[in-house]
Amino acid sequence: MKFLIACLVLLLTGVAHAADVLHLYNWNNYISDRTLARFEAACRCRVVQDYYSDNEEMLAKLAAGASGYDLIVPTGNAVESLIKSQQLRPLDTQMLPNLKNVDPAYLDAFFDPGNRYSVPYAFTITLLGYNAQKMRELGLPTDTWAVIFEPKYLAKLKGRVTVLDSQRELMAAALKYLGYSVNDTDEAHWRRARDLILRAKPYWAAFNASSYIKELTVGNIWLAHGYSSDMFQAQQDALHAGRPFTIGYATPREGAVLALDSMVLHKTGSRPDLALRFVNFMLEGRNSAELTNLIGSGNPNRAALPFIEPAIAANRTIFPTPDIQRRLEMLKDMDRTQRRVLSRMWTEIKVR
Repeated sequence: MKFLIACLVLLLTGVAHAADVLHLYNWNNYISDRTLARFEAACRCRVVQDYYSDNEEMLAKLAAGASGYDLIVPTGNAVESLIKSQQLRPLDTQMLPNLKNVDPAYLDAFFDPGNRYSVPYAFTITLLGYNAQKMRELGLPTDTWAVIFEPKYLAKLKGRVTVLDSQRELMAAALKYLGYSVNDTDEAHWRRARDLILRAKPYWAAFNASSYIKELTVGNIWLAHGYSSDMFQAQQDALHAGRPFTIGYATPREGAVLALDSMVLHKTGSRPDLALRFVNFMLEGRNSAELTNLIGSGNPNRAALPFIEPAIAANRTIFPTPDIQRRLEMLKDMDRTQRRVLSRMWTEIKVR
C-alpha cells in the first residue's frame, strides 16, 4: 500500500511539474539563454521553444493545424493576419504593469490599434550585410539594392550572394529598388519586381533565411540580404573567430523594411498566465536590454536604454536616425486574392 501511495504521489507531482511549461514559438536566436534561465527560475517553470525563420512559414504551420503555443513573436503584418483570423487571446493589461516602459512611438500600430493583442518585443531592419574587404576590393557599392539585382555588379559576385527565402521580404527589396512602396499591390509593379528577381537569380548562390549568418562569418558568402540583428551577429562571430575580414552592414538608400516583432498569446495555448508573466518579465529594462546586447536588435523599450552597450546604442543601423526612419516601411497584411497572386509569382521565381 505504501508503495502504491508513493507511486501515486510521484505521478501527481510529475503531472503538476509537466503542466508548468511555457510553449514559445519564436524566431531563431531571438532570446538569450541567460534570460530564459532567469525566467524559468523566477516562475519555477520550463520554457520549450519551437523556431521559424519566416512569418509565412509560421502562419502556414498554424494554418495546417499546429497548436499548443502559449506565446508567439510575429512581425506586424503577421500579427494583423492572426488577429483577422481570430487566433489570438486579448491581453489582460492588468497583468502587464511594465507595459509603461514601451516607447509610445511603437504602440498603437496599424496592425493592432490600442494594443489589444500585441506587445512590442524588438525591431530589425532588412538590409545588406557584406564582407567589407571583398566588396572594397571589387569596387562594389554597399548602400543600394542595385548590388543584389543588377548584373553589372552581380557578375563580380556570382555564387557569393544570398537573398532571404521570403516572398514578402524579397519582393519588398525589389519594389523599393524600383521606386515603389513595399506594400504596393499593383500587379504590374509586382511583375516588374518578379522580372527583376528572375534576371538576378542566376547570379545568386541561394535563397537563404537561416544559415546566411554562418556563411558570411566563414567567408563563403560575400553579400547577403537579411536582418540587421543577423548581420550584427555575423559581425561579432567573425570578430571573435579572428577572421581576416570584417562583416559590415548598411541600410540601402532606396529604403527598406522595418520589422516590429511583438509578443502575442495564441488561443490554443494552455498557459496564458505564464505567457503574461513572460511578457511582463521581458518588458523589464535589464531583460529587454539583454536581447539587444546579445543579437543587436533595435529596442522599443525605454527602460532598456540605460542598460544597452554604448557602441550598440550609437549604431545608427540598429537605432536609425529620423532621416533613415523616413525611408523605412512596415509590411502590411494582404487579402486572400493578393496572397494567391503573390504565391503564384513566388512559385514561378523559385522553379525557374
